[in-house]
Amino acid sequence: MSTLRNVFKISELRNKLLFTLFMVAVYRFGSHVPVPGIDLATIADLEEQAKSGGVLGFMSAFSGGAITQFAVFALGIMPYITSSIIMQILAVVIPKLEQWQEQGAVGQRKITQWTRYVAVAIALLQGTGITYLFHTGGQGAFGGGLGIDLFGGNYNFGRFALVVLTLTSGFALLMWIGEVITQRGVGNGMSILIFASVVSQLPANFATVRAEKGWMAMIAIAIMFTVLLVAIVFIEQGVRRIPVQFAKRQVGRKMYGGSNSYIPLKVNGAGVISIIFASSVLYLPVMISQVLPATGTTTADGNWAFSVQRWIDDHLVRADSPFYLVFYGILIVAFAYFYTSIQFDPHKQADQIRKQGGFIPGIRPGYQTERYLGRILNRITLPGALFVAAVALLPAFLLAKTMGDSPAGQQLGFFGISILIAVGVSLETVKQIDGQLMMRNYEGFLDNSKMKAKARSKSKAKASAK
Repeated sequence: MSTLRNVFKISELRNKLLFTLFMVAVYRFGSHVPVPGIDLATIADLEEQAKSGGVLGFMSAFSGGAITQFAVFALGIMPYITSSIIMQILAVVIPKLEQWQEQGAVGQRKITQWTRYVAVAIALLQGTGITYLFHTGGQGAFGGGLGIDLFGGNYNFGRFALVVLTLTSGFALLMWIGEVITQRGVGNGMSILIFASVVSQLPANFATVRAEKGWMAMIAIAIMFTVLLVAIVFIEQGVRRIPVQFAKRQVGRKMYGGSNSYIPLKVNGAGVISIIFASSVLYLPVMISQVLPATGTTTADGNWAFSVQRWIDDHLVRADSPFYLVFYGILIVAFAYFYTSIQFDPHKQADQIRKQGGFIPGIRPGYQTERYLGRILNRITLPGALFVAAVALLPAFLLAKTMGDSPAGQQLGFFGISILIAVGVSLETVKQIDGQLMMRNYEGFLDNSKMKAKARSKSKAKASAK
């Protein structure tokens, strides 16, 4: 509470926080404004279909329910995340992108600009696919067919193009909101938007559980929520500190170095990025399967597309499927290692330590330091990645087994993911606020010292004048 009071005492920090809340409110408002040109009567049908889980439930969780409203922000921020994945992978194989990464802020601006271009292109393709899917009714992962027509039987190319362009423009606006929160608000804008999306669905999910399963089920899930919350905070705060010593060196008449420091390596260095990346990749084949020409209604009809859709429904959508658990878990662990390797390069870190005249006690500078850092990083990344996978998979598996295919069980299928994202984003935002508070306090301490020094000098001047 004292930290919160301090936030509102500092005008600049207070304005940043209020600006962030205002932009989140704009996002939530846009998540309930339907796009023009659609039949509003289909929105209620979409909400019912989302309760069946699957890819529509996943999209609803990450869009804050905007997809079930077919709102202006229905695409959410997922196209930007997918674009970020593509750009980071391409940076490994394209020398030009790798050069940009090494150019500092200038290169990062170029990468960010191309990430925007790719994200808008993905949003255009995704908006076209979703609009077509909701127009034709869909099959497969949306619960065996949506059985609705987005245009209410009044389809024409003009209305189709209007919906697609509105969805794409809405995503572009949402991307701008995320970036302006990062620049003028508190925290990472994209993470804040994802946080707002997943948290906004939790009250409705708990209400559904209480209505279908009663108070005891809701209390049991609340206890699970508390246990997961404590465990996630514990792991997210876990850091391995590698000591670094800097040798003394004399430059002119001044002596530099001789200090001790450490390199902090987080147990969960990838944070929530690995689970978001893995979720995007997991549901990519599910989305593609929806546009296959599945004219049959059973596998006996000989329609290959229906067979593919049915297999994907049974193995990539159901949380109690062994293939789903193994495949999703492997994706989370793989992306955790991938993202951690991008964020922390042992070779560059070892070279930087050597250039600064530092060394790790007991480890020779250079190649031996690089190997040591890489070995430590691999050791602490694995338990962190396995923990993230367990948080994402175990609650969904237990709920699928205990609640079956009920709407409550399907809606809570992303329970662990939602908590992990909420806690991860909250901790990062709180750390940023604490850092800014410490900076303000430090500046205030300097200002007070200067004022006291000036007061002492004035009193001495008066005394000497007398």
